[in-house]
Amino acid sequence: MKKNEEFVVDIIDNGFQGEGIAKIDGITVFIPNAIKNEKIKIKILKVTSSYAFGKILEIIKSSKTRVNEDCQTYNKCGGCSMRHINYRKTLEIKENAVKSTLKKALGREIEIQEILDMDNPYNYRNKLQYPIGKLEDGNPIMGVFAQRTHRIISTQNCKIQDILSQKIANYIYEFILNNNISVYDEKNLSGALRHLVIRIGKKTNEVMITLVTNEKVLQKEKELVKFIISNFPEVKTIIKNINSKNTNVILGKENEVLYGDGYIYDFLGDFKFKISPMSFYQVNPIQTEKLYNKAIEFAELTGKETVFDLYCGIGTIGIFASKNIKKLYGVETIPEAIEDAKNNAELNNVENAEFFVGDVEKFLPDFISKNKICPDVIFIDPPRKGCDKNALDTLLKIKASKIIYVSCNPATLGRDLKILEEKYEIKKIAICDMFPFTYHVECVAVLQLKQDM
Repeated sequence: MKKNEEFVVDIIDNGFQGEGIAKIDGITVFIPNAIKNEKIKIKILKVTSSYAFGKILEIIKSSKTRVNEDCQTYNKCGGCSMRHINYRKTLEIKENAVKSTLKKALGREIEIQEILDMDNPYNYRNKLQYPIGKLEDGNPIMGVFAQRTHRIISTQNCKIQDILSQKIANYIYEFILNNNISVYDEKNLSGALRHLVIRIGKKTNEVMITLVTNEKVLQKEKELVKFIISNFPEVKTIIKNINSKNTNVILGKENEVLYGDGYIYDFLGDFKFKISPMSFYQVNPIQTEKLYNKAIEFAELTGKETVFDLYCGIGTIGIFASKNIKKLYGVETIPEAIEDAKNNAELNNVENAEFFVGDVEKFLPDFISKNKICPDVIFIDPPRKGCDKNALDTLLKIKASKIIYVSCNPATLGRDLKILEEKYEIKKIAICDMFPFTYHVECVAVLQLKQDM
C-alpha cells in the first residue's frame, strides 16, 4: 500500500471519532465520513507500519443511515465528526466505542445500562468562541479554526451553536468591518481584536460578551458597546479581556468590565448559577441536567449521607445533590472556582456545603484525619486526563461505600476503573450524549465497595 493509491473497500466498522474502518491486506485504514456497511472508493493519504488514512473518492454503496450534510463548513472545521450520520446511529456508534474502550482497559465486556440522548440535538452550545484574524490579503475574517490548523474558516450558521449567540457574533463582525477595527495578525503578533466569546444562559436568556484583545486599547470601544446593547437587550454584560501572549489559550488573566456587572446567571434544575468570564460551566446545560440527575439516581441518596465532591469546579454536581444529602464537602485545585462554588451555594441557600481549595491526594488524608470524617458517597468528575494515581490511591484508602465517577474520556475512565476495581465493584454505567454529532461523550459509573473490604 502506497500514498495516492486507490482502492475499493468495504467499511467494516466505525471508530471512536466516527471514522469508517476498512482492511486492506491486513492493514487497518481509517476513512473520515465513511459509515459501516458502505462500499467506498478511496485514495490513500498516509501510510504507517501498522495503519493508514484514506479519503472518500466515491460512495459506491451508501448506508441507510447516511444523511445529507446540513452545514457548509462541516468537512473543514472538524467540530462535528458525524453530521453525515443519522442521529440515532451516532448514539449506537458512541455506545459501541465506549464498550470497546472499556473492554480493552478492563479485559471484559461491560454492559451500558442506558444512553441519555438529546431530544433536539441542535444549537445546544451555550458558549461560542470565534477567532478573529486576517486572510492572506490582509482582510479580516471571523469563524472557526480549520481542523488541526490555525487557518480561520468563515462561519455564519453553525448547527450546534446557539442561534442568538451567532446572530450577535455576526452583527459584531459587521461592525468590525464597517468601522475598520484592528484585528489580530497571528503571523506578526500585532493587531487588537483576536477572539469573540459569547455565553448565554439557556434558561435565563442572559448574554455575556467577552472581547479578547491583544492590546489594551480597542478602537471605537464605546461605540461598539453602544451598538451591541442597542441591538440586543439580552446582553447583560460586556467584558474586555486582554491576552497579549503568543498562546493557544483564548483568555488572558486581565478583565475589564465595559458594561453591566461582569457576569450572567443560568439555571440547572432548580439551582441558579453565576457565570463569570473565567468560570467553567458545562456547554450543554440541557444534557448536564440529565447527567447529574442520573448520577444522583445512581448514588441512591437517602438524605443521611456525608458526600465528597472531588474536582468540584464551581460546585454544580454537589449543589445539585445538596437537597438529598446530610453534608457536602467540595474540593478543587483552582481557587477562583472554589470562590464561585461558595457564591453559588450562598445564592441557592445551600447551607450544608463547604468548599475547599486543594489537591485531592494531599487535601483529603489530612482533612479526614483532622476532622474524623469519612464520606458515604464520593462524586468525582476529573478533567480529560482522569484521576492522578495518588488520588486513586487515596480513594482506595478512604473506602467510601460508593463512588460515582463522571467522565468525559472513556479511555481514562477505563484506566481508573481498572485501578479502583481492587476494592470496588462496577455496578452500573450510563452514557450521556453531551455533545451531539461530535465524537465526545460523557459517562457516569457507579462503584460499590466490595463487602470484604
